[in-house]
Formats: sequence, C-alpha cells, structure tokens
Amino acid sequence: MANTTQTSRGSSTSEGATAERILDAALGAFGSRGYEAVSLDALAEGLGIRKQSILYWFPSKELLLEAVIDRSAGQLAAALEASLAAAGDGWSRVEAVVRSVFRLAARRPELLGLVREASRLGPPAATRLIAALDPLVERASSFLESEMDAGRVRRHEPRLLLLAIYSTVVGMITEVEVLRALGEEPTARSLVRRRQEILRLLRSALLVEPAAPARAAGDQDGAAGGRGRVGLGGV
Repeated sequence: MANTTQTSRGSSTSEGATAERILDAALGAFGSRGYEAVSLDALAEGLGIRKQSILYWFPSKELLLEAVIDRSAGQLAAALEASLAAAGDGWSRVEAVVRSVFRLAARRPELLGLVREASRLGPPAATRLIAALDPLVERASSFLESEMDAGRVRRHEPRLLLLAIYSTVVGMITEVEVLRALGEEPTARSLVRRRQEILRLLRSALLVEPAAPARAAGDQDGAAGGRGRVGLGGV
C-alpha cells in the first residue's frame, strides 16, 4: 500500500511538473513570437511531448493562453508587491515599482513580453489581464490620489496617469525594434540607462517641487551687499 501511495504521489508530481513546463514554454513562445505565430504542434515539439499531452492539461490554445495570463499576472503582482513592501513612502514607492519592472525585464523578459502581447490581442486576453491586476491598480490609484491631495504630485486623473506610466515604462523595455530604429541597442547597459532616464522623466513630470523659502527684504539686501563685497575683493 505504501509503495502504491508513493507511486501515486510521484506520478502526480510528475504530471504537475509537465503542466508547469507547458506553461513555461507557452509563456516564452507567446511573449517572444506572439500568440498567433505559435501552434500547439510546435510547442509540443519543442517540449519533446505529444500535442495530446498539452490538450490533456489545456483543452484548447485559448485556455492555455488564459492559464498563462493568470499565472503571469500573479507572478508580476507578487514581484511588485514585494518591491512595495520594502519601499518607503512617497516617491520611493514609484521608484521601487519602476526598478522592479526593469529587474523583471532583465531576469524574465518573457513575462513583460506576455503583458505586451495580451494588451495587443485585446479582449478577452487584455480584459483577463486587467482583471487580474486590478487590485494592484486600485492601490496604485489610491496612492497617487493621496499624493496629489498632499500636494506632492501634480494633479491628474489617477488611472489615466497610471496608463501613461505603464505605456512609457513597458514601451521603453519591450519595443525592441522601435528602440533599434532610434539607435538604442537592447543591452544590459542600455537597460540601466533607460531606467535612469525613465525615473528622471517621471520625477520631473510628476513631482511638485517645493517652493524656495521667501527671503526677507533685509536678508535680500544683505545677500546682495555681500555678493558685491566679494566681487570687489576679487577685483
């Protein structure tokens, strides 16, 4: 009986591993080549299994895409949540999210490729992705609203602002051909440079710079006089 149980558990683990392999392969293929360009036959051949093995776990290509989107959205949300948990307040939270997305681009480019592909496909794929990420989007919208109310971030419609940030960040990472056309090769060094530029751009566009403290008239006169004396001494 014990041997039968162990065999059953081993078989279940092995089958579960097969499903994970299928999801990994589909993520890489859909994210890099595009959903329409990938056939189940080619996917099975690359995995060294039969097409029927894929259909056992995912009865259609559409259901396989749904499973890939669900798992990818969960992994993306978990990565962003982890970065936020370690971040401070205010601007540091925006910076933490941007840095997290760029880390994913370096370590798991297929994940962001899938996000771009789901957006390109439109409904129902894009709708499914948006629904999976909606709790995170709601939190981000609330955060931006509170920063606007506090006068630290320029006033915009929060969700439209998030869309603009998303489009800018993901575009700077995944639009490889556009980057090349602009003379930017997608190397590790250029990825770091793009991250720095994005952070500078967002800081400049979003943050309200604190006003410089007003000087009293006497202080201004004293400062002017001091500057005059330094100038004369230099002469």
